[in-house]
Amino acid sequence: MKCDAVVIGAGINGLVAAVDLASKGWKVIVVERDQSPGGAVTTAEATLPGFRHDLYAMNLSMFAGSAFLAAHREALTQHGLEFVGVADTFASIFSNHKWLGVSTDLAKTTARIAQFSTEDAAAWRTMSEAFGEDVAYIGALMGAPMPSFEVVRILLKAWRKKGLAWVRDMVRLLASSPRAFLDPRFASDEVRALMAAWGMHLDFGPDIAGGAVFPYLESMSCQNFGMVIGKGGADTVITAMCSYFKALGGQILLGQDVVQVIEANGIATGVALADGRIIVAERAVIANVHPKVLTSRLLVSKPERQEFAAAIDGFRPGPGTMMVHLALDKLPQWAAGAELQRFAYVHLAPSYEMMSRAYQQVLSGLLPQEPVLVVGQPTALDPNRAPAGKHILWVQVRAVPYDILGDAAGSIAERDWANAKHHYAERVIDIIEGYAPGLRESVLGMSIMSPRDLEMANPNLVQGDSLSGSHHLDQNFLFRPAGGWSRYRTPVRQLYMVGASTWPGAGTGGGSGFMLAQMLGGKRQRRS
Repeated sequence: MKCDAVVIGAGINGLVAAVDLASKGWKVIVVERDQSPGGAVTTAEATLPGFRHDLYAMNLSMFAGSAFLAAHREALTQHGLEFVGVADTFASIFSNHKWLGVSTDLAKTTARIAQFSTEDAAAWRTMSEAFGEDVAYIGALMGAPMPSFEVVRILLKAWRKKGLAWVRDMVRLLASSPRAFLDPRFASDEVRALMAAWGMHLDFGPDIAGGAVFPYLESMSCQNFGMVIGKGGADTVITAMCSYFKALGGQILLGQDVVQVIEANGIATGVALADGRIIVAERAVIANVHPKVLTSRLLVSKPERQEFAAAIDGFRPGPGTMMVHLALDKLPQWAAGAELQRFAYVHLAPSYEMMSRAYQQVLSGLLPQEPVLVVGQPTALDPNRAPAGKHILWVQVRAVPYDILGDAAGSIAERDWANAKHHYAERVIDIIEGYAPGLRESVLGMSIMSPRDLEMANPNLVQGDSLSGSHHLDQNFLFRPAGGWSRYRTPVRQLYMVGASTWPGAGTGGGSGFMLAQMLGGKRQRRS
């Protein structure tokens, strides 16, 4: 088989690159080891028939706002892409069973905040209104290759329009911890905890430098634009991209494992499959896999690549993730108020102290006594994901250790996830039950995915890190996945890396796939 480009891995970034290049006339083949495409954007009946669970990613807001979708919206819509918009986006419940939530109606959000602090309500409004103008520059930076002259142009434009103080404040934001950013701006512990919970979605406890940008961006984006989930499941984006890609002449090989990148004279010329077939790629081999998978399994080791291999070997995973999927007879009966049933996410992360404690326990190899829980309620927004009158919960446990050295609560003796995960899932349900009495008796089915289960299901989730690498400052921005290798290249010419391990990191935006495709697509048109 011959093509212009072969893509290893049908995850979201691989498919984004494949679709964009195919739309420019490239002949592209995508090879996927699993029997279905999607990677970390997968929907399946994980508990009972008729209950469709997003196994990993649920929030599609980044995809909905992506440059890729802006370029291909009409075609993807024709191929079945459907979203459900969310006005009541996220909320936090506190230890005293009071709650605070963000809705796209700014008046509603600020009225809720005013119950805790009128000053914070005014500060939130000011921040939200400023974000409407600032997001153009922030979004442009997040969608630019790193480093590049484009980044310089964006900063110069912002300097001329907003002033040097604004640029300085943005740089400080990128380097700040959530606490350092939030404490000077908000007085109430509740507003601070509400926003800081977003840091725990990634690898940022309240006091970790570089974590402020995520609480800021997610909170303000939800306030200004709402949230988006996929109609029928997150896999709507995968199904639509695959259909569109095939219509463009692209080919997807499922259940086929790539065993080696083929090269000649330091140039990638294709890939070898486990069944012995060779796919020749005349212009590019795009690896949508974790960089460690690339260097350890797919590339032949050579002395001249030792520096690159060592840099990739030092790329650290973040803490592990555990997923608990529940099929329910009814939605949680939140003691804090029935209005919480309308929110896409309910965070059970009531304070800085609780988040910091859980984070430090994980870093010490302990099962947290009280982990941060992100409780997703997709059927409150999209009832068709479950049989009539029934519901599902998407519970992400942020975070847990990959290797269990102990239990902070002292009640789980097991040290292997195969035996410990069921006990720990019971702790998770107990925690939710404390906020929503009666949950346990409404459970119809349950599926548990430990960090080791995640890694086994998807080798790109190294050590069960659902983000494919820590986003701490030393391996983010121009250091992702390593200094000198942030622009998707490798030591092998025509071999490129994309995925959550590369800039701009984790999420459903397809940023690395699209930026690489834009770089490659600017080259000469495919030979006839």
